[in-house]
Amino acid sequence: MNAMTTQCSARASTGLLLTALMLVLAACGKENTPPAAATAAPDPWPQVTWPLPEDTALEKRITELMASMTVEEKVGQLVQGDIASITPDDLRKYRLGSILAGGNSDPGGRYDASPAEWLALADAFYAASMDTSHGGKAIPVLFGIDAVHGQSNIIGATLFPHNIGLGATRNPELLRRIGEITALETRATGMEWAFAPTVAVPQDDRWGRTYEGYSESPEVVASYAGAMVEGLQGKVGTPAFLDGRHVIASVKHFLGDGGTADGKDQGDTRISEAELVRIHAAGYPPAIAAGAQTVMASFNSVNGEKMHGHKPYLTDALKGRMHFGGFVVGDWNGHGQVKGCTTTDCPATLNAGLDMAMASDSWRGFYETTLAAVKAGIIPPQRLDDAVRRILRVKMRLGLFEAGKPSSRAVGGQFALIGAPAHRAVARQAVRESLVLLKNQGGVLPLSPKQRILVAGDGANDVGKQAGGWTLNWQGTGTTRKDFPNADTIFEGIAQQTKAAGGHAELAVDGKYATRPDVAVVVFGEHPYAEFQGDLPTLAYKPGDDADLELIKRLKAEGIPVVAVFLSGRPLWVNREINAADAFVAAWLPGSEGAGIADVLLRGPGGGVQHDFKGTLSFSWPRTATQYANNVGQKDYSPQFAFGFGLTYADNGDLAALPEVSGVTGNEGAGGVFFARGDAGAGMALRLEGSTGQGVTVTKVPESLEGGLLQVTGVDHLAQEDGRRLVWTGKGEAIAALQSHTALDLQRESNGDLMLLTTLRVDTAPRGEAWLSVGCGPGCSARVALGPTLAKLPAGQWTRVGVPLKCLAAAGAEVGKLDRPWSIGTAGAMTLSVSRVALGALNEAEATIACPGA
Repeated sequence: MNAMTTQCSARASTGLLLTALMLVLAACGKENTPPAAATAAPDPWPQVTWPLPEDTALEKRITELMASMTVEEKVGQLVQGDIASITPDDLRKYRLGSILAGGNSDPGGRYDASPAEWLALADAFYAASMDTSHGGKAIPVLFGIDAVHGQSNIIGATLFPHNIGLGATRNPELLRRIGEITALETRATGMEWAFAPTVAVPQDDRWGRTYEGYSESPEVVASYAGAMVEGLQGKVGTPAFLDGRHVIASVKHFLGDGGTADGKDQGDTRISEAELVRIHAAGYPPAIAAGAQTVMASFNSVNGEKMHGHKPYLTDALKGRMHFGGFVVGDWNGHGQVKGCTTTDCPATLNAGLDMAMASDSWRGFYETTLAAVKAGIIPPQRLDDAVRRILRVKMRLGLFEAGKPSSRAVGGQFALIGAPAHRAVARQAVRESLVLLKNQGGVLPLSPKQRILVAGDGANDVGKQAGGWTLNWQGTGTTRKDFPNADTIFEGIAQQTKAAGGHAELAVDGKYATRPDVAVVVFGEHPYAEFQGDLPTLAYKPGDDADLELIKRLKAEGIPVVAVFLSGRPLWVNREINAADAFVAAWLPGSEGAGIADVLLRGPGGGVQHDFKGTLSFSWPRTATQYANNVGQKDYSPQFAFGFGLTYADNGDLAALPEVSGVTGNEGAGGVFFARGDAGAGMALRLEGSTGQGVTVTKVPESLEGGLLQVTGVDHLAQEDGRRLVWTGKGEAIAALQSHTALDLQRESNGDLMLLTTLRVDTAPRGEAWLSVGCGPGCSARVALGPTLAKLPAGQWTRVGVPLKCLAAAGAEVGKLDRPWSIGTAGAMTLSVSRVALGALNEAEATIACPGA
């Protein structure tokens, strides 16, 4: 039985909207009639009823407060600064309206700061905003944070599956409960604003934020948006609305972030307005109707115009046609990408309809230039007052003026709520309902817990990997088991249940067992990532790295049945792994509750099914690694597993062998990897050059620069000759450089905390000055001193050395047109071995090169 035939026999998931069900039937061969909105009238924007009637007493209070505010205080309300760049004393002086904790911003700069430290920081900022000892108005500051799958920045918090997994549950009421729990754990740690939910509708799964979307289907996204907003904020018209147990939501990212060309983060969404509204705006009407208090503007452009500067959409459509009554906040320095703007100077974004700029590390300069623009009339008084009124209205609806410091509020400091057993039970339910069974050959599942079960693979006992990005830090990397005191790994969940039933579970990441098992569960998948880092050139799973496939094949060759549990933030081309395994489960990024997987894979102690599979695909599964246009309803729709597919234990789970031709030609690029496995990335070459620019392109090893200044040979790191040993002889200046055939635009990457990471080994420390540089010719290059960093590294040990891209930009590199994204040089003697050069997250570097002037 092939995947499409099986899909037609699979049951429709509980709670699936009728429209989505019709799309599933279409995939089974029924006639597919496009929604009427696709051919709608000239104005496709829906009319939405804002659920909060005008409150005359509230408006009078705002008017009176604003009448007493100085222009400086008004401008301050429009600015949000990140806690890594602003102190409570700064807030006393500048009276900003909001602060945030970005993905890598934590109390004391420590990702593992305690809940008590978070709460103390919230108290300190609140006290500063209310301190009038040096003048100014007492206007409480709003504290926002990316609580995107639970309060996932805090040690011990409940970590829910990422949105892609929640989309597979088709259970909006579960989403409502998840929102309520997220709000409680966020409030307990002192914050009152969650930057969630994401209502993107990803259309190209190469996008690194695909897992933040519930579905490729706008109908599924729409079914979730209102429920999640009500969970976070409480229901309008009830006493729970915006009370001390709820937070304000931020529906994001407006608009079109899931539709960028080639799935490039912060790219351009090229689309008709009717299709933009039909697909990408689907989540906003239900969210607005539920009373969402904030909407976050998106980094992307629509047909070439950045959304942070798009007045027709931010003002005319969102606030006008859709009657949004909250305020619009920007994304991390997103205003700086508007034409004619910088991160510290952008009146155009406010005139376009942004009400609060997320000027994370640029807040001081942004405040000063905005103040000057207001005084000069560039920002009209009525626009300033409208933005300030919207922000104050939300603060007053939230009761912030009367709330007192965060630790004294309804659940402030109730740290028992963080990772509470009742909260974890809901997360465990979400895991169970999110799992999608793609194959069950011969009915190998469910497994008896009385057996000897081998649990293998690098995801078997790793909470960080099963939780994914936006977990304790931006990219979700660098965490350890102790960072998750309220969590179960997948192995731990299986071990608990097998032990209770009299069976045995053995952990062996490499699959090498002490006693032959009856069955193996192999847990593998993508390593954690977030925006930028997650973008892929194709949908091939770990191209060039077959370790997971070989593990499955080796166990199968030993006569052991294999159940594959695949951790991923998107559907990927894994036909070979599906063929090799007896059963294949798409587990997405399940979060803290690995035991939820054991609940479904294992029978109960009495032999019966504990929990059946309920999840159905909310994203279509690709037939090849180059099938990018793969969304239900599209012309010539032909996925490997269709939208809505998902087996249960009652279904025949046998699957004929899938084709193992990926479709990748080798010309698709490497997605931020400039050098790996002994070779330069696609479209690049390794060059050896002297001070005059004369040199040689390395096409073989060994190779040397004329005159013997620099020599390159092969070296082993993780595999045979997967690195290059570079020997500078000290006879004169020479560089090893990666030369790109086309200019690279790394502006979006430099906007965040990404680094240029070099995995290297110091074989002989430099004698004299050494440097790392990037460039695009004279006048647009940057060089940073490398020698001091290398001198501190232990000789003979592989290390990742990083330099922030924004540091290189500040040093003079035009990061929008680099043709040399990496080079290392010296005039002295030095020997380095290099195995990888790539873009990476801040916390992936073991050593960081000091920025000039830092």
